[in-house]
Amino acid sequence: MDFLHALTHFTFMQHAVLACVLASIGCGVIGTYVVVKRISFLTGGIAHSVLAGMGIAYFFNASPLIGAVVTAIIAALLIGWMNQRFQENADVLIAAFWSCGMAIGILFLSKTPGYNVDLMSYLFGNILLITRQDLLLMLILDIVVVTVCYVFYKQLLTSVFDEEFARLRGINTQFTYMLLLCLISMTIVLLIQLVGVIMVIALLTLPAAIANQYVYSLHKMFILAALLCLIISISGLAISYKPDLPSGSVIVLLTCLTYFASMIARRRHLQ
Repeated sequence: MDFLHALTHFTFMQHAVLACVLASIGCGVIGTYVVVKRISFLTGGIAHSVLAGMGIAYFFNASPLIGAVVTAIIAALLIGWMNQRFQENADVLIAAFWSCGMAIGILFLSKTPGYNVDLMSYLFGNILLITRQDLLLMLILDIVVVTVCYVFYKQLLTSVFDEEFARLRGINTQFTYMLLLCLISMTIVLLIQLVGVIMVIALLTLPAAIANQYVYSLHKMFILAALLCLIISISGLAISYKPDLPSGSVIVLLTCLTYFASMIARRRHLQ
């Protein structure tokens, strides 16, 4: 009841719920591709590299989310290129980007003049601080992600399920792979405000992984993963409100518990 009262009276809570809706759209679509393609670790490397752009942007008094978008795309292209060029060392390269991005971000944040940023809000999210400008950026990113996925749906579908077949059909699989990584990077920025850099990979992958246990059509996975992300994120927001707990942590914990519960229930059903 306290949450519903706050939702009807406080603008910041309304912004938080709208952010959950916008983030769920990108999460449902791109999270499905990540799970089907099995590139969660690579996605984690992109996610943690984003902190570098946020730190640099804040140091130069620019928007941290704009810095996150730019850095995420650059990191996605570099990691994708290195992953294809040096496949035998892909895990090491991703770990290097992962660590380097976070280190650069923390250094710039610590040296920002008049430093008054709550670093925890970038690392673990602070959904209650989302502004109208943040919502507008999230809406733009959603439109870009959904539009690109619609235009290149057949290429992405074929490349994700059977890259060799796609190559034989004349599809530029390298371009499709890089495009997918760029879409992943923009979706990561969508989710940063909700759960932060540290835990973004959980919200990006687990709802889609749950959906993958029950449906096998890509379209149905899109919808189910988005709905799960929306329900879980709003539920986590509601649960965290009264006891004043970190919303991002509650959302991720609820996501993990839902995944484990679904996995156990699924296995018992199959036995």
